[in-house]
Amino acid sequence: MYTTYDIHQLEVGFFNMFNFNYIIVDKSSRQTAIIDPAWNEGHIIRTFDELGVKPDLILLTHSHIDHVNLVPQLVERFHSRVYMSAQEIDFYHFHSHNLFPLYDLEEIQLGETRMTCLLTPGHTVGSLCFLLSDSLFTGDTIFTEGCGICTQTGGSPEQMFESIQRIKKLVPPHVHVYPGHTYGKAPGQSIDYLLLNNIYFQFNKKEQFVQFRMRKNQPKLFFT
Repeated sequence: MYTTYDIHQLEVGFFNMFNFNYIIVDKSSRQTAIIDPAWNEGHIIRTFDELGVKPDLILLTHSHIDHVNLVPQLVERFHSRVYMSAQEIDFYHFHSHNLFPLYDLEEIQLGETRMTCLLTPGHTVGSLCFLLSDSLFTGDTIFTEGCGICTQTGGSPEQMFESIQRIKKLVPPHVHVYPGHTYGKAPGQSIDYLLLNNIYFQFNKKEQFVQFRMRKNQPKLFFT
């Protein structure tokens, strides 16, 4: 299937924290976005240089430090436009130069590539997923193997349940999922795969989901 964009996946880390950053390059215009830039600035800059692009847009799924800590450096160097949900900005008082709020189902155009913003609270108050024609960038809302924790400030297992139900309803089964972290499976599995293999996609009743997500003494907080 032809897509209007290329995805370049970067694994970055700081001590024992590891993340995925994603660079999206529109094939026609070469306009570029980076999702959740963090940690390894040199690696990211080298990748831009190798691709011959610069980050026109910085797309943030949420405001946790391991997803935003390179925003100031990239904005200063490239004058990128920064996007985050209005709810996340307001609740956590997130600040950045060139910051623009996003709203549920708002669309962003990157050259010929259209990106739809899905508000998916649960991990944080204003978590966003970015939906492209056959890709979904989920931050810490859902992982291939599970879903994000709901115990930090602004987290809500009830909202996480609703967000996953919404993803199941709105996102076509062929779409590939690119989360902010991995716990065994490589990013890029389809929604169809998650429907069969991610236990948090199996629940259809909120109460059962909440009880399972919030159960005590979990050996693996992010997946089963």
